[in-house]
Amino acid sequence: MTRTVGQVRADVEEASRWLAGRVVRTPVLRSPVIDELAGARVLLKAENLQNGGSYKMRGALRAVGRLAMAGHTGVIAQSTGNHAVAVALAARQHGLAATVVLPVDAASTKVDRARAAGARVVFAGTSVEERVAVANGLSDESGHPVVDAYDHPDVIAGQGTASLELIEDAERAGTPLDALVVPVGGGGGVAGACLAAAGSGVEVYGVEPVGCDSLARSLAAGVRVPVTPALTIADGLRPSCVGELPFAIVRDTLRGVVRVDDEEIAAAFRLILTELKVLAEPSGAAGLAGAFRLAPDRDRQRTVGVVLTGGNVEEALVARLMAPRSADLAEEGAAA
Repeated sequence: MTRTVGQVRADVEEASRWLAGRVVRTPVLRSPVIDELAGARVLLKAENLQNGGSYKMRGALRAVGRLAMAGHTGVIAQSTGNHAVAVALAARQHGLAATVVLPVDAASTKVDRARAAGARVVFAGTSVEERVAVANGLSDESGHPVVDAYDHPDVIAGQGTASLELIEDAERAGTPLDALVVPVGGGGGVAGACLAAAGSGVEVYGVEPVGCDSLARSLAAGVRVPVTPALTIADGLRPSCVGELPFAIVRDTLRGVVRVDDEEIAAAFRLILTELKVLAEPSGAAGLAGAFRLAPDRDRQRTVGVVLTGGNVEEALVARLMAPRSADLAEEGAAA
């Protein structure tokens, strides 16, 4: 936690070089229908097509790789799913043991993926505090370090490489970004985006589900503010508090935070599936929902980048989201 923002900013570029060839340079997608609805040129970075199904693979592989080089023989992680899957896959690549702590109501898709990657899965309550306590206890017992899902410099640097690639690809295509939109859970991804965009003139926005808005409240208060997360279909965006290091990075660099509700997330999910022909999980679709809330520039067409952070979603939830007349979405997401 003692490293400066400038040091971590340099790590994004270093992480990008190190990850080249180790992760998929995912495509940037575009739809005329989405452009029309947004009143902007929208470029979507398809990290749902990344190894492990999410951009979490970037940060996990960078962090675990450095721990392996330092001589560690195992790692521990806690998350609602995607980070755990990514750490398990990264550990397997480097020949390390992995233990992941998941909530008791974790999506079975993510549990199965973590186990398939060779991780030992431990369940602990439903809150991040319960998972952190168990992960720290397991670390004390085993001596294996915890790879935090967002409060870790290497994780932030790795996640930031997705935004860096999007910025680079937009420039190469002759459509440089004016704004960049990233869903917010614990804040690692949006912190990495702020670092990747530093000095470029790109405005970075975070997106949080209504009632899971620790970052928005923290920015308003000037200090980290915990919340009791509301139910939402975006299960990956429900930490009780933004991370310490991410908050230190974004508090003076983030352009703003957009709050979206489950109906907006579900509508974005359907658009991504029907217009782009790819499957994004609701947590990833939240980024597009947030982009729709940004006011268009009446004088010119802006270019807005969106990081589709992941695509690990239950089949049953996909079916329900494609039938929007079904009952309360948040309750369905919690039951999935």
